[in-house]
Amino acid sequence: MYASARATAISWSATSLFIVCVSLVYLLAGCKQKQAVIAPTRPLVSMVVIKTADIPVSTEYVAQTQSSQMVNIQARISGFLDRRAYTEGKMVQAGEVLFLMDAKPFKAQLAQAEAALSQQKADYEVARMNLARTRNLAEQKVVSQKDLDDATGRYQATAAAVEQAQAQVETAQLNLSYTTITSPVTGISSSARQPDGSYISPENSLLTSVAVLSPIWVNFSLSENELQRYQSQIDKGLLVPPKDGSYEVEIILVDGSVFPYKGRITFAEPSYNVQTGTFLIRTSVENPDGALRPNQYVHVRLNGAVRPRAILVPQRAVQEGSKGQYIWVVGEDNKAEQRPVVVGSWHEDNWFILEGLKSGERVVVEGGMTLQPGMVVSLAQGPAGGKAPPEGESKTSPGTAGGADVGSGTDAGSGADAGSGADAGSGA
Repeated sequence: MYASARATAISWSATSLFIVCVSLVYLLAGCKQKQAVIAPTRPLVSMVVIKTADIPVSTEYVAQTQSSQMVNIQARISGFLDRRAYTEGKMVQAGEVLFLMDAKPFKAQLAQAEAALSQQKADYEVARMNLARTRNLAEQKVVSQKDLDDATGRYQATAAAVEQAQAQVETAQLNLSYTTITSPVTGISSSARQPDGSYISPENSLLTSVAVLSPIWVNFSLSENELQRYQSQIDKGLLVPPKDGSYEVEIILVDGSVFPYKGRITFAEPSYNVQTGTFLIRTSVENPDGALRPNQYVHVRLNGAVRPRAILVPQRAVQEGSKGQYIWVVGEDNKAEQRPVVVGSWHEDNWFILEGLKSGERVVVEGGMTLQPGMVVSLAQGPAGGKAPPEGESKTSPGTAGGADVGSGTDAGSGADAGSGADAGSGA
């Protein structure tokens, strides 16, 4: 019985040992699976390789149109307004009749002046002949020197009276001509300020106005800060303005379309506006069809400046931190480095990087939100989102630096870009 109990105990001990061994095996296998699940993986990122290039840049400003010549049509004489001879709001040609005034009083004044002139001419002729006779008699010592002097004086007086009468005739002719009021320029007409039949005097002599539409002026303003920023970028070699400040000006209409005619900067106000701290830049644009009208709001785009050896990165690559903007750079060992940068203006879907990057470096475009300094990264097998890469980008492939070679395009940046002072005209 004792032996039987001992055999049973040994049997139970062996069974327990077997169960413990099996449990340990399963436990170890579970730990290995857990370790496999939580083992860290390399972050997957897409990148671009930085290349420098000379990139044309442009800047936009809010602007307002202005007639290059606004002419007020005013009556030069007092009298009754007979009728308006043009259609309000329509284009009028230079020399076209706009208003007619009652001409009858002025015709009468002209006739009176012409009669006075005829009388003076007759008196002059009598004085001339009398002087001739008196001069002959004086030579024969028949009349005194006083008689000769009197004849000479009357002759000169009548000659002056003829000139005065002639001037009065010319004045009467001018006044008569002023009854027909014409436009001195070709342009768009305004409304008539005085109704037909009104008596026109110096107090109400303004009749209408005509605005020249071609060329038309487009005005915009630059602030002192923009001028300073612009000059600073030129001094640092970050921006090269066009030769002689000859910017090409494009007009952007309210619907976003580009006006077909381009302009040039023709005037820059020499002093600042004391109220706004800005100074005026004027551009002149041909407007043969009259599509642009005075006091219309548009945008002007100034082209011609260039950023030499510029660096561009996609906007999504730039992140904002507590100390400013930064990007992730991947070194030769595929380790991520957080790099602070100085960002310029936008250029299409990219940022200009003014400081912090150099050609040949690799910048993370997608996947940078989860990175930590020193992390080893893996390269994505194509552009993020599965979309076709933009112009200038190439798909990443295994073992490549990935992403795109950035460095070409045109800037439609903000005022800081080319837009400060000379951006417009100084360079406007």
